[in-house]
Amino acid sequence: MTKAYEIAGEPSILLRVKPGRNPTTLPWPAGKAPSQEFCDEASRAFVLESYGLDALEDDEELAGITRFAAQLCGAPIALVSLVEKERQRFLSREGLKERETPRSTSFCAHAMLHPEPMVVRDATQDPRFADNPLVTKGPGIRFYAGAPLVSDEGAPLGSLCVIDTEPRPEGLDDLQIAGLRTLAAAVMRRLRNRRDALEAQGLLHNSEKQLRMLADNMPDLAWSCDAEGNFDFYNARWKLFTGIDGPKNAEGWRQLVHPDDEAAAMDLWYRCAGEGIAFDAEYRMMHTSGEWRWVLSRAHPLRDPAGEIERWFGTVTDIDVSRKVSEQRDLLARELSHRIKNIFAVVSSLVSLHARNLPEVKPFTDNLTAAIAALGRAHDYVRPLDGRKSDNLAGLIKELMEPYRLKEIGHITISGDKCRVGASAATPMALVFHELATNSAKYGALSSAQGTIDVVIGVDEEEGKVSAVWRERGGPAPKPGAPEGFGSRLLRMSVEGQLGGTIKRRWTQDGVVVELSAPIEAIST
Repeated sequence: MTKAYEIAGEPSILLRVKPGRNPTTLPWPAGKAPSQEFCDEASRAFVLESYGLDALEDDEELAGITRFAAQLCGAPIALVSLVEKERQRFLSREGLKERETPRSTSFCAHAMLHPEPMVVRDATQDPRFADNPLVTKGPGIRFYAGAPLVSDEGAPLGSLCVIDTEPRPEGLDDLQIAGLRTLAAAVMRRLRNRRDALEAQGLLHNSEKQLRMLADNMPDLAWSCDAEGNFDFYNARWKLFTGIDGPKNAEGWRQLVHPDDEAAAMDLWYRCAGEGIAFDAEYRMMHTSGEWRWVLSRAHPLRDPAGEIERWFGTVTDIDVSRKVSEQRDLLARELSHRIKNIFAVVSSLVSLHARNLPEVKPFTDNLTAAIAALGRAHDYVRPLDGRKSDNLAGLIKELMEPYRLKEIGHITISGDKCRVGASAATPMALVFHELATNSAKYGALSSAQGTIDVVIGVDEEEGKVSAVWRERGGPAPKPGAPEGFGSRLLRMSVEGQLGGTIKRRWTQDGVVVELSAPIEAIST
């Protein structure tokens, strides 16, 4: 089983890589006969094809090896010969014009099967070659010496050979044999480098095809450009969405961006490109249907090891449906919020109306009306889009304490860490601090002009807790030990039941201290 890769830029080459081989495979050992597994023609053809031999014809490095082989052996002819099924082809040649000869007349087809260089001192006296046309006719071979060329796997490929038209009874000396063997190894290194390069190129090309397929099948529009802003890649989704080919530069995008969004979007892109920072923007983009659709456009730079930008990669995500759903949801939330606010006002009015002729319940109705007002202020604070003045717990407490500030009773400070408060936590927190303020106004620091209240908020990220400490000073002497009333139960129900936290109250010589703790998640959602 093999994997095939079409090599970009070389359409004639279809590289097949046999599983298990890698570019670090050791060369076939010198002095060892080729592997029988690769001596059949199918296996040899498979290996020969992997080198992309067409590109190696007249290769300068091989030509240099061939010239030196001829000089070393004092031979008029030297060849790098690769034996194929029907022919032997000469990748490089010295002293010979022909580029190939039939396989049937090949000396190298014999030499490549030997473990060591094959030497024929006089071909006319060798029964294997005496009747060979290359001996009986041109070029009239008499002497031949060929060092086998064997692939890393052990496939016999051909030989590096030297040829003379005169017999050499003495053959080659030891230095020439060793040199021929060394030069054959150099030929194989060149072939090996070629195959490794082709395999790497094939793998890269295959990887690029896979990435392209992935990009073309993703739901987003994808693009890339170089550091100078030349756009050179758009995935298939781009044309499906826009109906046009991708622009070559950023200016070409202007025609696709809604006129009301164009200036802001393009200015932001040029600023991000100039500063080398990520681009993130929402704008309306022309769809192939002629409709303007909301998109989320993002781009990030790719930097080299020196920190210089090499390329930009970006995506464009169609968010039109989700944006319209969000707008409808916001409209509904505004309407619902408005109705809830009206309900608070109606309930408060009904309580006041029914209590008008019942003076004996006035303290109760006053407390109830104040609590409803506190809930109304908390609702205003977390009301969607237009109600919120800030987004932290300190801001909510400040809103709830504002009526007491207006009466200039006591002195209230709120300090500490910032903690986001969410809509779910706003109501129980409003009830807690309204109850604390009401009790203080009746019995504690807020009942005295000299009284003070300090609220300190703390956030412990490691433990995931939010704490709030309410400390009163300067009011009447506290009276601890009173039985738990409705207000105390309300505090516990709000903190423990709704927020999953704890609340503790203790009395000091200065006044009451209330310590509240709850999970960050419960407060912020």
